[in-house]
Amino acid sequence: MPYTFYNSEVIDIIDITPLVKRFFFRIPEMESFNFAPGQFVQLDLPIESKIKTRSYSIASAPEGTNVLELVISLNEQGLGTPYLFNEIKIGSTLPLSQPAGKFMKPPVALDADICLICTGTGIAPFRSFLKDLIHKNIPHGNINLIFGTRYEKDVLYMQEMEQLSQTMPGFRYTTVLSREENPSIGKKGYVHQVYQELYADKRPAQFFLCGWKVMIKEAIQNLQDMGYDKKAIKFELYD
Repeated sequence: MPYTFYNSEVIDIIDITPLVKRFFFRIPEMESFNFAPGQFVQLDLPIESKIKTRSYSIASAPEGTNVLELVISLNEQGLGTPYLFNEIKIGSTLPLSQPAGKFMKPPVALDADICLICTGTGIAPFRSFLKDLIHKNIPHGNINLIFGTRYEKDVLYMQEMEQLSQTMPGFRYTTVLSREENPSIGKKGYVHQVYQELYADKRPAQFFLCGWKVMIKEAIQNLQDMGYDKKAIKFELYD
């Protein structure tokens, strides 16, 4: 099914790390850009490529406005993100598609944990999901967010997540750093050791994985080896 595209305007850009930016888009032709947590949009970029569109998960929650946030990591070997990082400024316009995807679609479980496992900008759909729970005051059980990256400087939305861990009932946030020698935050290592320890008791849980291919492939295998059915595991991978 072909996507419908809208004219969007970049209204803000925030540098998070040297390789990650937050882009805020406004769609002037509509009062509210409606989407569900976990969905993505496509940007139609004027680049020399057979496929000019690039897909990005929405990092903001659906709050009845015509503004949405994308958090994007620079791939210096690609074509799409170098264009966004080098050419797009506040006031730039780009065609932006209707939302798509069903990544976080299952209803929130009250009788099972929700475990969100991500690396890098894979935190985007989970941030949208968490903010939506708060905004709509949706009942939920325990939620574990495990965020993995290489160095402390690469951690995304840390202050937000730490605040949520103090104010959101049942929410636990763990940062894991794979290359930081002596981390002052979180743990050293990989996300796998965290969920393997948390769910060693095999209690009921739904797992959502988002991020780097290698992490997702290993996590799927590990969770199945732990005894979890593949139906309890959903994933969305980034190149």
